[in-house]
Parts: sequence; structure tokens; C-alpha cells
Amino acid sequence: MVIITEKAASEIKRVISEQNMPETTVVRVGVAGGGCSGFQYKFGFDEVANPEQDHVSQQHGLSVAVQKNHDLHLDGTTIDFYEGLEKRGFTFDNPNVSRSCGCGSSFSV
Repeated sequence: MVIITEKAASEIKRVISEQNMPETTVVRVGVAGGGCSGFQYKFGFDEVANPEQDHVSQQHGLSVAVQKNHDLHLDGTTIDFYEGLEKRGFTFDNPNVSRSCGCGSSFSV
């Protein structure tokens, strides 16, 4: 299961509102091959989740979908939102990572 912090959920809700997306919008989290370490995080929005293919959870008023075949790579991952002087954005704390790149956007398991 992927965990969305309250701070990340608040930022996601802000984006959904600013983009005039429907309240039923699903937050989709996944991985894709690529990056210097093998995999990259995918994080976006979808109109629907498929319970046969996705694990769907309700967190802080959001529907969060993760494809079941991404469990090996994402189980236990916490998504937070960081806002500092040097950068601003979502962070992924993934206990399954064995190696990541310097920028933190790609990883291997």
C-alpha cells in the first residue's frame, strides 16, 4: 500500500481544485522503466480506477490507485510534500529501494 501524508493530500486537493477536475478524480501512483537507476515514479490523475487491476484506498478524502503489478516496487512507500527555500514538490520515501540516483527521481529495487 502507498501512503499519502496529510500535507501531500492537501497539495493534491489544491491542484485538483485549481485544474477544475471532478471531485471523483483518482490519484494514480505507479512506476515506469527509465531513469539512471532503472525505474521512475509515475504520479498523476485518472478519471477511474479498475478494482481488478488496481489497489484502491481512500486517504484524507482522496481515492488513491496503484496497479497491483507495481506492488513489488511501491509497497510501503510514503508520499509527502516538501516546501522549502531550495525546492518544492512531492517526495517518495520507498523502503524497497536498494539504489537511487543523485536527484532522487529514479531507483532500483
